[in-house]
Amino acid sequence: MNKPATATAASKVPGNMSPEEWQARIDLAAVYRLVAHYGWDDVIYNHASMRVPGKPRQFLIKQHELLYTEVTASNLVKVSMDEDLDERAGVNRPGFTLHGGVLNARPDVNCALHMHTEAGMAIAAMKEGLRMLSQPAVRFYKRIGYHPYEGITEDFGERERIARHLGQNKALVMHNHGLLTVGKTAREAFVLMEHLAEAAEIQVKLEATGKELIEIPPAICEKTAAQFEAHDRGRGSADWPAYLRILDKEDMSYRT
Repeated sequence: MNKPATATAASKVPGNMSPEEWQARIDLAAVYRLVAHYGWDDVIYNHASMRVPGKPRQFLIKQHELLYTEVTASNLVKVSMDEDLDERAGVNRPGFTLHGGVLNARPDVNCALHMHTEAGMAIAAMKEGLRMLSQPAVRFYKRIGYHPYEGITEDFGERERIARHLGQNKALVMHNHGLLTVGKTAREAFVLMEHLAEAAEIQVKLEATGKELIEIPPAICEKTAAQFEAHDRGRGSADWPAYLRILDKEDMSYRT
């Protein structure tokens, strides 16, 4: 019986990069494929990024013209966050602006994911923001920031404001725009987005009923958020290889 492939499975490392960078590329390509798997992709738009191991001022991002299902470890683009790039360099400028700014401001973050799910954009337009109505939402209790809408994210001047509103949180609601999650690993950024997208969808559906809703009490919210943090430091790590097995059954080309 074949052993299931995992993120640490042996791959042929190109001669021009370290094993650590190649692994980071595999993990980031997996994030893109998982986004497509869950139906969060927007043709070629929106992005995930990964800091290059050992090169903290550089990060990986997809080529502008590629579908999420076309992203592989080898075709990710390596860019410097200190440059000013646009599509002529093969990357999307708004994506480069947002992700370069976040990674620059948060040296503790190695992976960022920005999505425009319909439910996410819906709660991004609600003044009350994310409500504590479900277990996925409680993960973000007092752990999420809000950034006012400034148009398409192309102005480098917006980077400082995005970073300020994100603060030390691992999630950001960009008003009238979409959602952002960040993490030390690809797994963390992806799982946080999965929960945030789920929480947004649940909230939109609940509010559409017009019924009186049960808000989770603050003390329980804090307790549960802390439980999630402990989960992520422990048994939660077992879910990333499981996500990759889902991808491997569909198409293993993200690893190439």
